[in-house]
Amino acid sequence: MELSRYLLQLTLGVILSGLIAGLGYRKHALAASGVLGAMLIGTIIFGLGGWVWGMVLITFFVLSSGLSAYKKAVKQTLAEKFEKGARRDLGQTLANGGLSALIALAALLWRSPTLFAAYLGAMATVNADTWATELGVLSRRQPRLITNGKVVEPGTSGGVSWLGLGATLAGGLCIGLAALAFLALDVRLGGQGLSDAGMTWKLLPITMGGGLAGSLADSWLGATVQVIYFSTRRHKETERAIDLDGSPNTYLRGWRWLNNDWVNFLSSAVGALMAAGLWQLFNA
Repeated sequence: MELSRYLLQLTLGVILSGLIAGLGYRKHALAASGVLGAMLIGTIIFGLGGWVWGMVLITFFVLSSGLSAYKKAVKQTLAEKFEKGARRDLGQTLANGGLSALIALAALLWRSPTLFAAYLGAMATVNADTWATELGVLSRRQPRLITNGKVVEPGTSGGVSWLGLGATLAGGLCIGLAALAFLALDVRLGGQGLSDAGMTWKLLPITMGGGLAGSLADSWLGATVQVIYFSTRRHKETERAIDLDGSPNTYLRGWRWLNNDWVNFLSSAVGALMAAGLWQLFNA
């Protein structure tokens, strides 16, 4: 019985993630390789975590894709600073959803509210960080480096602003609200939902705290050890090893292997640990 349930969920996961990924490709939210990554992540999370886990993932994808398109023309001026564009490739999809998929795999062996909280913390982090990036760069005030408060250009790795911090909290809160809504719906459909997870309003501070911790970790890594290059053509720092015109950039600082994708993955781990810790604290 249990095996047949997982097989059904995996089948539905393949179909649903394929439809969402295909739509993302048509809307220019995903690159071709990103479609593969989105289908892999979606199938694992939906198939092993369940439909509530999968719907939280879809909430992140839909909202983050929408924000990427918001005021796109304004953000285009910062495109050369970021390592990658708005269309997520395989590396980006694995960086944003890879840890969540690993947590779903762990749930196959250990079904626990703490593990679900960790999953939500990872999703809250990538959502909060996306919101902070997409909205923070629109701030009228110059961002400040998280390590020393120095004023930096918009889009600089490690730069934070009050607008970005507000977007971070809103992004984490959104994941909590989505989880609560889908868990409540699960109860209406005959599932265990909230009673199974033991989660009510506690989800909101858990996802906000996890998202904030993970997003701040992302900024700190970006300001300290993320690899940064210097474009001699544009006389600016950039995350790109190769400029948009194909010219190579000069290594400036940071760990060469720690690009933006690895920063996203590690920060999602921080958010997952924070959310799991908050869950344990609230239920001590």
